[in-house]
Formats: sequence, structure tokens, C-alpha cells
Amino acid sequence: MARITVERQHTLGKEKAREKAEIMLQKLSDKYGIEHEWTGDTVALEGKGAKGTVAVEDEWVRVNIDLNFFLSAMSGSIQSEVERQLDKVLTA
Repeated sequence: MARITVERQHTLGKEKAREKAEIMLQKLSDKYGIEHEWTGDTVALEGKGAKGTVAVEDEWVRVNIDLNFFLSAMSGSIQSEVERQLDKVLTA
């Protein structure tokens, strides 16, 4: 099992960062079929072979995703995509 961890600092404030995180989650959902559900400022993620969370804080967005054995081989490309999408939405 592989774990992906991506953390990004921001100056958007929690509410705006949460809106941006939702945009990222929609794009990842479209690409990888990941379902997500908000509980407060944390999102639970679940998809075929992947499970994790996205936590939105006042100055940070933290993404943790655990991949099953089969997706572990793709962990580098999945992490790159998460980083790219998160960087894109936080700076837009």
C-alpha cells in the first residue's frame, strides 16, 4: 500500500480555500472516479483502490490518500496530478 501526502500553504482564508479544494476534487473525481463527502472542513475520499482525506485549514490544505496494491504502481503519477490540480486551483 502506498500513501500520497501533499501539503500546500495558502493565503486565501479557510472558506475560499475550501471552494478551491472542491474544484480540485471535482476534477479528480472526473478523472479517477473518486467520490467525496464534506464533514466540516475535511473531505473523505473514496474510490476504486483509493481512500483518503483533504483537510482545509486557515493557512494549509493537506491531502492524504492511501492507494491499494494495484494503484501503488501509479502513485507517482497520481501524486503529480494531485499536486498539479491543487497548485492550479490555489493560485487561480
